[in-house]
Amino acid sequence: MGPDKAGVGVPDAGVKAGAGVLAATCISTLIVNANTSAVSILLPAISEDVGASTSTLQWAVTGYSLVGAAVIVTSGVLGDIAGRRKVFIGGLVLFIASCALIALSTGAAGVIVGRLIQGAAGSTLLACGLSLLSVASSGAAELKAVSLWGAASAVGAAIGPLIGGALVDSTGWQGLFWIDAGIAVLCIPLTLLTVAESRDPNRPRSIDLAGTVLVAVTLAPLVLGLSKGPEWGWTSLATLGCLAVSVAAGYGFFAVEGRVKVPLVNLALLRNRVLVASTIVILIVAGGINGLMFVLSLYFQDPDGLGMSPLQAGAATLPAVAGLVLVAPFVSRLAVKIGSRAVIGLGFIVTTVGFLAMLFVSGSWAYGAFVLPLIAIAVGMGFSNGCASSAATVSVPESEVGAASGISNMARYVGAALFVAAASTIYSTAAASTEGARDEALAGGVAKASLLMMLPCVLGLVVAALYRRHRLHSARAVDQATAAAGVVHTVPRIGAAAR
Repeated sequence: MGPDKAGVGVPDAGVKAGAGVLAATCISTLIVNANTSAVSILLPAISEDVGASTSTLQWAVTGYSLVGAAVIVTSGVLGDIAGRRKVFIGGLVLFIASCALIALSTGAAGVIVGRLIQGAAGSTLLACGLSLLSVASSGAAELKAVSLWGAASAVGAAIGPLIGGALVDSTGWQGLFWIDAGIAVLCIPLTLLTVAESRDPNRPRSIDLAGTVLVAVTLAPLVLGLSKGPEWGWTSLATLGCLAVSVAAGYGFFAVEGRVKVPLVNLALLRNRVLVASTIVILIVAGGINGLMFVLSLYFQDPDGLGMSPLQAGAATLPAVAGLVLVAPFVSRLAVKIGSRAVIGLGFIVTTVGFLAMLFVSGSWAYGAFVLPLIAIAVGMGFSNGCASSAATVSVPESEVGAASGISNMARYVGAALFVAAASTIYSTAAASTEGARDEALAGGVAKASLLMMLPCVLGLVVAALYRRHRLHSARAVDQATAAAGVVHTVPRIGAAAR
């Protein structure tokens, strides 16, 4: 049995997705995820070229996630109402424009604004692309299509740093954005010629724009306060003002969501303990891997760190990303045998051990000393993230699967924004220190950032207890593929239940 559009069982002899829609959606998700994971590797080169500090350019990473968090649900709803193909093509146009703006920029402002636009484009392509793929197929064919989409998502996330590093050494950092723009341009006629338009005639026509804005207003001042806190002073009026605005906007968000007809977040779902636990786990994992990649990308390339070239640094970060992807196919099988709570708890234990080893980073460490901790962190996060992405959707009624997926995807972006901002602040403060040797100061920054990311993983052990005996009934190929896709996007999974 396979899932139909409502998530109930239908015969496996379903409608096969056309090659065009499959190619358009898989190529788009591959370039979006490769672009996203590559940017941290590019930051030192961009910093040198545009004359801006990496602490300023961290907004190119956090800004992307901030906008993505605000837009990921809204873009999917807009596609259901206005037409998924139309909105998908709009996302491609935005992506192309953002790539061109970034590549042509001679200052930090252009790079950051381009990345803000790219955050909207990327989340739109992920949300609408998966919807287009789902409505174009059914039964076993849909499972195969989702599997390929998940594989493209995972491959893009894994190879991005390596491709980015190679292009910095060969074409300059701009090469990544020009190539991605060119691929996206080719996707437009492919989509127009091969993808049928589709809408959801049963969805209410209203869009929760107030909720979308309030998400951004909640997160932006919080990230600003985390970024500027050391410079302004943690008890300064500016820092406290940012936190106050964030709290007020957050309160306003929950007030609005309880009153609008079609809310961005269905607050009733927050009473689902498994969904809430899954969302927290996803936030921690997304934040941890993005924060770690950001700091290591800078440290590996710094002359007083490991002094690597961009290509070497891209290859050096592969264990942290590829390990997370490669372990995903095995998560579902393990969850069937021992339950989600045990797998998530095991994952956080392994991740915590990896970060614990990173607390002892010193200026004398060669790259070889980083490999085992990075593998431990990646494997642990792969276990925790795969189970959480699955549980986020199988723990709710069929009618709420899309809403639950939206909540967890929003959490993914929120975690990335907050952890990168905090890790950047810690590392930048250490890099600016004038006390002692700079190599030891930088190593200390990596250690302190690792501590920051380790503490939520310890909290994750407590969160895992909320799962009770949540266990998957099966571990099919689609379960493994969606677990892999869960590195960057929570895919609604049907056909597995909790007990």
